[in-house]
Amino acid sequence: MTRREILSGFVPGSDFRAFLALQPDVILVEITGTQGSTPREAGTFMLVSGSSLWGTIGGGQFEFMAIGNARDLLAGTGGTETMDIPLGPEIGQCCGGRTQLRFRPVTDAVRNELEKKRESEAEQLPEVYVFGAGHVGRALAAALAPLPLSVTVIETRKDELANLPVSTKSLLVPMPEALVKDMPAGAALVILTHDHALDFLIAREALARADFAYTGMIGSATKRATFANWLSRDAGGERSWLDHLTLPIGGSAVKDKRPHVIAAMTAAEILTALASYRDRSSS
Repeated sequence: MTRREILSGFVPGSDFRAFLALQPDVILVEITGTQGSTPREAGTFMLVSGSSLWGTIGGGQFEFMAIGNARDLLAGTGGTETMDIPLGPEIGQCCGGRTQLRFRPVTDAVRNELEKKRESEAEQLPEVYVFGAGHVGRALAAALAPLPLSVTVIETRKDELANLPVSTKSLLVPMPEALVKDMPAGAALVILTHDHALDFLIAREALARADFAYTGMIGSATKRATFANWLSRDAGGERSWLDHLTLPIGGSAVKDKRPHVIAAMTAAEILTALASYRDRSSS
């Protein structure tokens, strides 16, 4: 079987339960151990059917070999239940480490095992709250959807919540700022509603807590100055709180104001902030 034939039918970003519902015979490929530099960590898995894939264990020749082995098992033409692959020149890779793999047919018991694994992972995902589902809010929700995050979009306008990614949660509330006090420490908040006054109210509540990984607001230098004046003059806040506010979101390196560009840059900011928060909390 050629590389093109092995990789045909790749299903990126889909839910593994939907994949299993469409595939009668599937092999679970799991990374059970690693040594040295490797593309993915132990516990990573992918699903291989005769014509399609779900997930990835790292790509390259290493993954190509694993897919071929899984399909040999499915076809009954050979294959092994385990593999120990050196990621070096002998297979055309330069990671330098080593990875052990296990191959199992997906039975009902294995399916239940995967369900529990996913549920456990979902409970530990960082929380991201997007206030506003306008052009940039929807673009940001789409950019965040495939990432290992739990994303909730909050709106005061029902119609704006209609076109969000399937995996994105949504809340329709009259006073979004009232929700901030109950959000978990370490969450990321992105504020981009249709109303600057509402943006300010939400940001004021977020900055008063000082325990979020990221608080960002769409806008400009002028909006930041206006918010700073309002915060200290009328809202009972402190200018030092601004040290914890990213405004504008998305940085200044890319001079492009199209929604999907802003969303991509902001998604990178959020991931960086969440990783930094996690490192500080674990140290």
